[in-house]
Amino acid sequence: MLPSSAGSAAVVPLTRRPAFLAFWAGQGVSQLGAQLGQLALPVLAVSMLGASEMDLGVLNAASMAAFLIVGLPAGAWVDRWLKRRTMIRADLVRAAAMLAVPLLSWTGALQMWHLFAVAGVVGVATVFFDVSYQSYIPVLVDRELVADANGKLEATAQVARLGGPALGGFVLTVLSAPILFAAESAGYLVSALCLLRVRDSETAPERTEGSSLFHEIREGAAFVARHPLIRRVVLSTATGNLFSSVTYVLMPLVVLRELGLGPVGLGTMLSIGSVGGVLGALTAPRLASRIGEGPLLPLGLMVGGAAVALFPLALAVGPGPLALGILSAGEFAMSFGVIVFNVMQVSMRQRVCPPRLLGRMNASVRCLVWGVMPVGSLLGGMLGAQLGIAPTLWVGIAGQLLACLPVAVGPFFRLRRLPDAEGE
Repeated sequence: MLPSSAGSAAVVPLTRRPAFLAFWAGQGVSQLGAQLGQLALPVLAVSMLGASEMDLGVLNAASMAAFLIVGLPAGAWVDRWLKRRTMIRADLVRAAAMLAVPLLSWTGALQMWHLFAVAGVVGVATVFFDVSYQSYIPVLVDRELVADANGKLEATAQVARLGGPALGGFVLTVLSAPILFAAESAGYLVSALCLLRVRDSETAPERTEGSSLFHEIREGAAFVARHPLIRRVVLSTATGNLFSSVTYVLMPLVVLRELGLGPVGLGTMLSIGSVGGVLGALTAPRLASRIGEGPLLPLGLMVGGAAVALFPLALAVGPGPLALGILSAGEFAMSFGVIVFNVMQVSMRQRVCPPRLLGRMNASVRCLVWGVMPVGSLLGGMLGAQLGIAPTLWVGIAGQLLACLPVAVGPFFRLRRLPDAEGE
């Protein structure tokens, strides 16, 4: 780890650190490619392969199931491995898997089960990348700069979400959806190349003699279960993700089929929503200094949960610009609140966790909060087919509001600053 500069006269800013800049650039390009592919996936499934509500549920479940299936052992393995090397390998696997979609399409062989398989492979690689990614930030930068690094990276991701869907929607008016999968593959390759240029002081972790994989997994899970603030954050996030999956699995059908807004409408909604995400990422540190880190965490989640109530309202309005405006406003406010919440809670987790447990802590959290998402996707597909789209949206909204309770009634509103490892 880089030496701490706490107590020194001046801290070298992140914008003057070549290692962070290379990492930052790679993630920016990768995020843009991922956004192009994320738009192409539902458009390809709905418009070209005639996907149903249940098909979309299975597709989303396939992409997220890896967090439930391999999430916990991935954390133990990542704590044994060099994290940058793990991210490079994960990027190469994702690039190869995404390239399979345009190749199958151009040969006329593409079917829905191919999309399920590609989503599953990319999901497994993403588990290893994301666990390594969140554990690598405290390795790459000093601890007092962790929140700043997370804010910059999250803001960049939101900028990609801002430009990517709009660009993808435009491309889809003149080119076919498989082209965007090739662009996503290229983004992962650029990320791998940038990671190759990063120089850090990371060394292979020392393993305790006789330590088993099960023991290491249990140690990480126990830290999450014992920490009072992380435990509340995980409960809120898991509940919110479960019910947001119920909602969002149906959004392509709402936009493309029910409202007839087309790929451009879907891309526009996502891009406008990402403006809120960018604003949330950029203003989170300033808001934290005014409101306090603790209160800002539940407030962000509450704003995000309330905003999704606009989605069924747009469906009730019917096709037209007004519906697109309502959807976009809901996506904007939801993104703003959720990103503020994420910047605060991720920075807190990285600060309070001992470095040797970072991979396992992050994997335990991801397994719980993302592992519920395939369940929510399948539930959304089933409820959408049985109850209809509008009632299912309201089920998802009620659940997301319920998710605010664990952090809203806890100690967060009393904490001007969230704790770090020295305060534990």
